[in-house]
Amino acid sequence: MAGEIPDLVAQERTGTGKGAARQARRDGMVPGIVFGGDTDPLPINIPFNVLFKKLKEGRFKSTLFNMKVDGHEDVRVICRDVQRHVVKDLPTHIDFMRLKRTTKINLFIAVEVEGEDVSPGLKKGGVLTLIRPEVELIVTAGDIPDHITIDISEMEIGDNLTISSVTLPQGAKPTIDRDFVIAQISAPSGLASQSDDEDESADDVDVDEVPTTEMGPPDGEES
Repeated sequence: MAGEIPDLVAQERTGTGKGAARQARRDGMVPGIVFGGDTDPLPINIPFNVLFKKLKEGRFKSTLFNMKVDGHEDVRVICRDVQRHVVKDLPTHIDFMRLKRTTKINLFIAVEVEGEDVSPGLKKGGVLTLIRPEVELIVTAGDIPDHITIDISEMEIGDNLTISSVTLPQGAKPTIDRDFVIAQISAPSGLASQSDDEDESADDVDVDEVPTTEMGPPDGEES
């Protein structure tokens, strides 16, 4: 179940070196290079506004793109470096690496939930919290899942669901080497507040219940 790979449109850059890169920036482009595989490096330009928007969306370096350049076959790439202006922190150059279908990469995969309609915890008023709406997995470039599924049909209030309970796509594995929590069902806020109030009231003691022998003398008097 391969996920949809977003397109990234670029232009082939004519000329190389600092002069061509400066001209690209003056034209509102960000110069870059596509390398790797069995093909020569390809100098490219990407519109600044397009690249800046994608960078702001986050996780740019862990997103697989389908790069489209006129005159060249589409190729799957992943960002390997973004150079930025030392003062303005704006992108000034970008490097992409071509990927083979068998290449292993780290990607964030969306989490989908099933079993909400029958979960005993939710039926009792519990609240589902998705701790990780996405999970970072090591996957192959040629077989990228569009999501992983978690089943909460048997979860009660107070239960946690961890990554070890999830059936991952063949060949995929988490980047984190521990059994981390993905989702949990907690008590509804009203019930939790009532429980907190009961705990506090148990600690409070009415002044009339304090033995007089344990009370200190009035101010100004000796015991």
